[in-house]
Amino acid sequence: MPEEIDTSNMSAEEIAELQKQNCIFCKIAEKQIPAKVIHEDSEVICVLDINPASEGHILVFPKKHYMILPHIPDETLGKLFTSVKLMSHTLLKTLQCKGTTVFIANGAAAGQKAPHVLIHVFPRREGDGLIPLPTYEMDDEQILKLRASLKPYLNQFFGAKKPLEKPAELS
Repeated sequence: MPEEIDTSNMSAEEIAELQKQNCIFCKIAEKQIPAKVIHEDSEVICVLDINPASEGHILVFPKKHYMILPHIPDETLGKLFTSVKLMSHTLLKTLQCKGTTVFIANGAAAGQKAPHVLIHVFPRREGDGLIPLPTYEMDDEQILKLRASLKPYLNQFFGAKKPLEKPAELS
């Protein structure tokens, strides 16, 4: 049984390094743990999931340790999603499925189980029963309030200085 490590006096950086050292996905990328690798390049690796949601379920992840999506540099993110696109296309062509689902659990509240960004790509067929999404109804007031709370951050991030407008569809 592995010994418990007291992290109470560790800095955030030390805890992150400890997580990286114990990360199964980093160990897969470094070839310390065997996996069914189906594609890789210098920054990204694609493997068959050992607990698949369906036949052909693929995990796409960066070789470098990133805990959540916002930590990934844009250049690496571009390479990651180029691989996701390739995996989706490959599943569509080789398994003759009717679609693919691309899924990211970003943070524990979203269902993320491992502290490493993983993008799941799995084939879909009509009526397969995988991930039925619930519907959530919002009235116009809720939509406007949500948009008003998101817009200032996005404007700051993208450099836009436009005042918040009422969307045409809600006019």
